[in-house]
Amino acid sequence: MRIRRCVVFSICLVALAMLATPAWAQRDLGRETLNPSDGWAAFSTATTGGSAADSAHVFYVSNRQQFVAALNNRDTTPKIVYVSGMIDANVDDNNQPLTCADYARNGYTLEGYLAAYDPAVWGRTRVPSGPMEAARVASQAAQQARVRLRIGSNTTIVGMSKEAGFRGAWLDIRDATNIIIRNLNFQDTYDCFPQWDPTDGAEGNWNALYDSISLRNTTHVWVDHNRFEDVATADSTLPVYFGRLFQVHDGQLDITNASDLVTVSWNRFLNHEKVMLIGSSDSSTGDRGKLRVTIHHNLFGDISQRGPRVRFGQVHMYNNYYKLDATPQYQYAWGVGRESAIYAENNFFRTDKTMTPEMFIRVFGGTAIRESGTFVNGKASKDFVDVVALYNAAKDPDLGTDVGWTPTLFINLQPTLNVQGTVQGHSGPFDLD
Repeated sequence: MRIRRCVVFSICLVALAMLATPAWAQRDLGRETLNPSDGWAAFSTATTGGSAADSAHVFYVSNRQQFVAALNNRDTTPKIVYVSGMIDANVDDNNQPLTCADYARNGYTLEGYLAAYDPAVWGRTRVPSGPMEAARVASQAAQQARVRLRIGSNTTIVGMSKEAGFRGAWLDIRDATNIIIRNLNFQDTYDCFPQWDPTDGAEGNWNALYDSISLRNTTHVWVDHNRFEDVATADSTLPVYFGRLFQVHDGQLDITNASDLVTVSWNRFLNHEKVMLIGSSDSSTGDRGKLRVTIHHNLFGDISQRGPRVRFGQVHMYNNYYKLDATPQYQYAWGVGRESAIYAENNFFRTDKTMTPEMFIRVFGGTAIRESGTFVNGKASKDFVDVVALYNAAKDPDLGTDVGWTPTLFINLQPTLNVQGTVQGHSGPFDLD
């Protein structure tokens, strides 16, 4: 009897301890590593981030100053950074908010910039130059010094709750390897000082800097269960100048400059124009043999373009949910760029009646895309569509379907009819509260 009581008592103690322990600590995301079959980031060596960190390199941060200190000038010692609450990047060293006016340098004002480069005055055949453009560049550099946060190798960054994350930040990951970013919200990464370029397109465009996350010359990265969204700076709130949206956003997650072996899983990319660029430019031939990326179980909600746009890379896109039924600025989902080798299977599209499947693809110099198992607006056999065939029927020249490779690294290819519910219910930050 005494032994039984001790056993019961011990079980009770364990149960009480678990109740007293935060849920995020019961499941320690900081110590988790990528499944050895989960996409390109699992190829060759493992992607473990900072999971092996000793106690001296485990950090708990809740503001910009603490986060910068934890990164320790991109020190490569394995480290885990646990993020609590929303960290605002547009703050001073005392965590006091900074506005666009605080970054303005050398007499820059938006009003002065608009007056100097009004197409009626400046014309439409040359990009801005001169004192006001120089002032804009200096002002942009001042903001960049605050919002650009450099991440070193062997690092795991995770949110401690469903609400944790970064506001206005640019996680700049370059010349690094072995990075894990999970369970975070990325909100309102914005550029106070976008450049007007009257030669960009037929009508000109405003072009901004700063991605929420950018990978350059970086390998073995796992980006998982995050949420990317513009809230206070949503495009619907932005003004129009020179007949074009005053675009203050760039990408949400860009993978360029010979980055390689990346898995992007279970994220939400929401209400954004340029979502994901894979590949730097058509002339970046050093990207050949790189840019191998797996994109699975992500929600692309009311995006305009780059879901993703690919150059050179072998990109496996499977079991993603594209929710495109309230997207007035929609352009395309899959950008088939130079020497791209996209292998897309079992993706689900929900659209309004004006958006037809051939509009899912736009060609930027590419010649082929392998696509199968795509469903549109339903879960019956009649809702299966051959996107490439429909594109070829509507556009010239035709796209081929041989991309020269077949994916082998993936965990579970779900039937497309299950994708909408699974991704809607389980993508984005974990509920660890």
